[in-house]
Amino acid sequence: MPLTDSQKETVSDWITQGKSLAEVQRLLRKEFSVSMTYMDVRFLVDDLNIAPSETQADEAAETAEAGETDEKVEEPELVEEGVSHSVSVEVDAISPPGALMSGNATFSDGATLGWQLMSNGQLGLIPGDTPDYRPSPEDMQDFRVQMDGILHKKGFGV
Repeated sequence: MPLTDSQKETVSDWITQGKSLAEVQRLLRKEFSVSMTYMDVRFLVDDLNIAPSETQADEAAETAEAGETDEKVEEPELVEEGVSHSVSVEVDAISPPGALMSGNATFSDGATLGWQLMSNGQLGLIPGDTPDYRPSPEDMQDFRVQMDGILHKKGFGV
């Protein structure tokens, strides 16, 4: 479902107010009943020629050192000073069939889940040993910010 000019203007306002792409994705669903994948939101923001305020996370991801088999992005600073990520994200050197990228995320409580970015832009977590485990909303936000930086570094999007 394409957005109206009014809805696009609202999205532009959200981004200029400092909302993250994940927040814009949630607001689109809540305010306009429009469900978009994270990648679709990235493309929308790119089409609107707006720069998200997550540049510090992008810079941290760009400066992260790569290992021989995995890249690891740990605890870059959030946009707010003095706040750091409590989630570490690793990218697999080789992704499984059907996935653009994959890896593992370790959350603040020590739980580790796999993740995959599918070719349709859908990002999903893979249940680990505890199938009912759900990361906290704060951890999920940290995960999304770090993934945004990783995707930017890999050339996917804004």
